[in-house]
Amino acid sequence: MPEHAHAGPVRVSDHDLDDLVATVTRLVRDSRKHDEKIARLEEPAALIEDSDLDSIMQPVLSGPSGGAPHHPWTASSSFFILALDGTAYAEELAALTNWVHHLLLPVYGREITTGRPWCGQWSEHPEAVARLHGLWLAWQQLTDAEAGPAGPSTWHRDHLDPAWLQLRSPDGPFGACTTSPARPAHRLLSAPEAVV
Repeated sequence: MPEHAHAGPVRVSDHDLDDLVATVTRLVRDSRKHDEKIARLEEPAALIEDSDLDSIMQPVLSGPSGGAPHHPWTASSSFFILALDGTAYAEELAALTNWVHHLLLPVYGREITTGRPWCGQWSEHPEAVARLHGLWLAWQQLTDAEAGPAGPSTWHRDHLDPAWLQLRSPDGPFGACTTSPARPAHRLLSAPEAVV
């Protein structure tokens, strides 16, 4: 008969019971925080009207014939925004837009200058969408309680600073866009042709 199979009640020491109660309490608290975070992330879908989504997504989602693009490099299990199509892309872009407009820009936006351009139509720049989405995914992971107290600092150092330098660089994706708030501008830079 196995050692762990015995008749009668199992006695747990008070110390172990206190640890168990603390663990369960922490798990319940973390679960509530996750539920609140999920609820906040689901809110943005209502912030962008369906009619607005078409104009926001058209440059990224349209293939050469105007239909949805086929990306042979897309991983079916990826949650990265460039791997998503149609409704999944629209929902993720809506959530990303909410985060960019309500957290990222108000806190980290800084002044628009020739040295730090920005584009109000950032969602039409595929590189910007990709970089901002990666930044947002890292933010979700590293600001979670499970990331520990150093998580936010790690996010700033390893993710925000390098991504922001690339996005707001004079030769970054917004290099042909707004360099002065008084003169809003938007222009997509052409990408190099693929060599086959």
